[in-house]
Amino acid sequence: MSGSIIARITLPESAKKGEVVPVRVIVRHPMERAVDAPGLRPVPRRILHTLRVTYAGAEVFRMEMSPGIAANPYVEFTTVAVETGPMVFEWEEDGGAVYRREAQLVVA
Repeated sequence: MSGSIIARITLPESAKKGEVVPVRVIVRHPMERAVDAPGLRPVPRRILHTLRVTYAGAEVFRMEMSPGIAANPYVEFTTVAVETGPMVFEWEEDGGAVYRREAQLVVA
């Protein structure tokens, strides 16, 4: 895994068990295809194509992305608060790289 993305994940400070909670995430990722100036060789594109989110042992969100969505995709979805624990965000990139971030959802 590499660390070349910046993700801002926003969750409520806490939630009650059974409450529907909003999840917001925006990711910055260098994806532009470019040319290596000294040798004029193409640099392979690095485009995020999948976002997968798991929480409490289950997948709660999946999104297939394409280059036409946005350079820095913003996603908002909801899930049900079931227990305190990490929400795991995984982005897959062309070429096989996977970027992983976590945010803690506190259930009171």
